[in-house]
Amino acid sequence: MADDMGWGQTGYRQHPVLKTPNLDDMAQHGLRFERFYAGCCVCSPTRASVLTGRSPDRCGVLSHGYALRHQEKTIAQALKDAGYVTGHFGKWHLNGLKGPGAPVLKDDAYSPGNFGFDEWLSVTNFYDQSPLMSREGTFEQKEGDSSDVVVAEAIKFLQKHKDGDQPMFTVIWYGTPHSPFKALAQDKAPFADLNEKSAEHYGELVAMDRSVGTLRAALRDMQIADNTLLVFCSDNGGLPGIQPETVGGLRGNKGNVYEGGLRVPAIIEWPDHVAPRITNYPACTMDLFPTVADLLGLPADVFVQPLDGISLKSLLTQELATREQAIPFRFQKQAAWIDNDYKLVRPKPRTFELYNLSSDPHEEHDLAKQEPKRFAQMKKAFLAWNDAANESFAGKDYAEGKLTEPDPEPEFWFADPRYAPYLPAWKDRWEFKSYIERVTNK
Repeated sequence: MADDMGWGQTGYRQHPVLKTPNLDDMAQHGLRFERFYAGCCVCSPTRASVLTGRSPDRCGVLSHGYALRHQEKTIAQALKDAGYVTGHFGKWHLNGLKGPGAPVLKDDAYSPGNFGFDEWLSVTNFYDQSPLMSREGTFEQKEGDSSDVVVAEAIKFLQKHKDGDQPMFTVIWYGTPHSPFKALAQDKAPFADLNEKSAEHYGELVAMDRSVGTLRAALRDMQIADNTLLVFCSDNGGLPGIQPETVGGLRGNKGNVYEGGLRVPAIIEWPDHVAPRITNYPACTMDLFPTVADLLGLPADVFVQPLDGISLKSLLTQELATREQAIPFRFQKQAAWIDNDYKLVRPKPRTFELYNLSSDPHEEHDLAKQEPKRFAQMKKAFLAWNDAANESFAGKDYAEGKLTEPDPEPEFWFADPRYAPYLPAWKDRWEFKSYIERVTNK
């Protein structure tokens, strides 16, 4: 999963300057989604939706820096119980800590290890060149572009376990192309005509695409590619202020619930099972856990109910006409409700809009007054879901019927006293300094 990569930022979507030959090849040989949605328009919530199959608001992950509740059940826990060896590599961002990526501490109660991952090399948030990372609590200084680094580590994990008696589940969460941007000189060289920020941004994506190719080649070299289900997507829509623009002409960007903030590139490649094609079926990150569980025949109790995602098992082999369950989104005071071609948008409290994404993909023509019956039906359905999500947030879905521990308040990791001993040595790290300058103007 990329970090802040927009729907329009691929070669197969004819981006004007960015070339992504490895993603293009993956799309040519897999199931390419035209309408795939992140679980939210920002990062941490989408990560929660991937792991649980549920709306992030149900899980308590309201925005970046919110921790995933221990009462939730994750795909990693389900697969570990089913006999898989599980690994997480890269950005975690589900432990309640904000700020640039720092190594996850060994005693962090919200580390990947506490949510089903046997092995992990992870950071709290985004990470760039030569990242400082944590291998199950032991800090390791890595060298090179972060995408190359994290894929190399994931490949080592696969090589270590490929001849064992356990199948493998691997999560790779990039820190690219999240700001602040820092690309290798050779990766940003093709963008010399762009402004410096945009050149660095697109250079990061060149490296990420290269790492996708490295991963796919390694799967083939290990002779496990044909029976490996490989999923690529992004965690939210593209960033504003980058030229050329990031969202392929869609309305909005990261941080809002219009298409540009929610729709992301996505590909599923599984050579032995999925014939190459392009689908317009609306799908989302909340569908990933239900799909894997369905493919493996896992019992219903691997989930906390209700789920907001559905299984895409049938879609892998045949085109489906309609999605039976709407896709919900909430972020701060915004919300959206996607029911096949129609989308209800609440851009602010008590304001609702209605769009037909088939005839109006740029969300320019509000149909609320033209189609009052459909508008009323969708608004009623969303409000019912909204009430149910509030009940979930309060803990009503859990076996105890309540929250058994309070949600930790989001805080910056550099305000956490556990990190204090490391700060003198880290104060000049590029990503830390750039972040502080960006958020404080100092």
